[in-house]
Amino acid sequence: MTSKELIETGKAILGIEFGSTRIKAVLIDQNNKPIAQGSFEWENQLVDNLWTYSIDIIWKGLQDCYTDLRNDVKKQYGVEIKKLAAIGISAMMHGYMAFDDKNQILVPFRTWRNTNTGKAAAELSKLFVYNIPLRWSISHLYQCILNKESHVKDIKFQTTLAGYIHWQLTGEKVLGVGDASGMIPIDPNTKTYNAKMVEKFDNLIAPYNFGWKLLDIFPKVLEAGENAGCLTKEGAKKLDVSGNLEAGIPFCPPEGDAGTGMVATNAVKQRTGNVSAGTSSFSMIVLEKELSKPYEPIDMVTTPDGSLVAMVHCNNCTSDLNAWVNLFKESLELMGHKVDMNELYGKLYNNALNGDADCGGLLAYNYISGEPVTGLAEGRPMFVRSANDKFNLANFMRVHLYGSIGVLKIGNDILLKEEKIKIDRITGHGGLFKTKGVGQRVLAAALNSPISVMETAGEGGAWGIALLASYVINKNNLNLADWLDKNVFAGNTGVEIAPTAEDVEGFNKYIENYKKGLVIEKSAVEAKA
Repeated sequence: MTSKELIETGKAILGIEFGSTRIKAVLIDQNNKPIAQGSFEWENQLVDNLWTYSIDIIWKGLQDCYTDLRNDVKKQYGVEIKKLAAIGISAMMHGYMAFDDKNQILVPFRTWRNTNTGKAAAELSKLFVYNIPLRWSISHLYQCILNKESHVKDIKFQTTLAGYIHWQLTGEKVLGVGDASGMIPIDPNTKTYNAKMVEKFDNLIAPYNFGWKLLDIFPKVLEAGENAGCLTKEGAKKLDVSGNLEAGIPFCPPEGDAGTGMVATNAVKQRTGNVSAGTSSFSMIVLEKELSKPYEPIDMVTTPDGSLVAMVHCNNCTSDLNAWVNLFKESLELMGHKVDMNELYGKLYNNALNGDADCGGLLAYNYISGEPVTGLAEGRPMFVRSANDKFNLANFMRVHLYGSIGVLKIGNDILLKEEKIKIDRITGHGGLFKTKGVGQRVLAAALNSPISVMETAGEGGAWGIALLASYVINKNNLNLADWLDKNVFAGNTGVEIAPTAEDVEGFNKYIENYKKGLVIEKSAVEAKA
């Protein structure tokens, strides 16, 4: 069946992911290959000192992204999308979306990027004897309670961004287990919210007499492959403003971007891992057993089918690096040159490999926002050098590449050096890896581990959630890992780059200087309002 026939007969599958800077839609065929895509660029806003996206921009973004997909289908195949075999929704994890009995949002969406939940996260970590990160939904909820925010008593439903979109399209208040693991810890045996922790939380807030308990307001947890409802008539109108899309399309459980990244890199088996590196970065290592103790920089989440995962999440990755590349673009345009951004990134990134392995002593802190792993509640992007450092373009670009994953290395050193976790394969995906070989080589040096990148790395989470939608209707009694191996990747492990001894030694020297220099970053936060 051709792609055109597939779309005409309603057998294509759609995945949509809400990333931090882009909403992306990917349409796949019966072989799980992308055949069309659409996108919408957006940015979070700092409103009342909290990072947010408005409800209006969420829906405009979804509708414009889907319209862009429709236009791509018309351009390529000359047909209209009227029916689909399955749909999946994914989005950035965590954060806070609370709704009242009229389904109205009570306070603006608070994203994962906010770091105002320190008191709540610390108290809950102590109560649960488990690391509860600042960005998790339970931290946001409890911080609202500690702040005595008046809306808390009116909460009827709390969910993530993916859970919200899914609910509005299907009417179902559910969440995939991977995304749910960023609300409150999941019990790997029951594959739903940890009952003991839920009970402890309910007891903790009982004196407030809110009239609800946690399970009253949290979404139901589903595993990969379970049916999560169907597109309603109202949902179809919200997604496709043209009115062409028919209702009744099955959905997979909504998932977080961490889970879709694992799927897109075939990293859901134990002893596999992946690193997503874009606006933020995170590594996901699927564990064989629980860690020996809680670590503040390590978040315990799950794969979309409920296996335990050690996650190192960094709020910042390529934003500062991109800002510097844009500065070079402006310089070239000032000189009258027309700039191709792909070429510019390629030239600058590859030139970085000509720099010193330790970046010539230069330091870069990419902290657009706070960075919990290194104890910063706020961030100040900063480039630091001394008079004797080797300041040239190659070292300048190299240090900003190093800086984009410096925090990721600090977190992973706990897993690899202290817990001695064994990993068979780490796969990279996201914007950092678009320039072939460069981000891969830098990450290999940072983690002292071979890094694979697949040709599909650029497809990212939208493709990952499309695969989870495909799994719902095509699983044939296979578990998720085996289904991915057999039906999607078929033995393809991508192109691997191993670390060199010189690069590893250089990155280790850089990271020691980086840690010593954190006092400069902290001073900058204190000094600059």
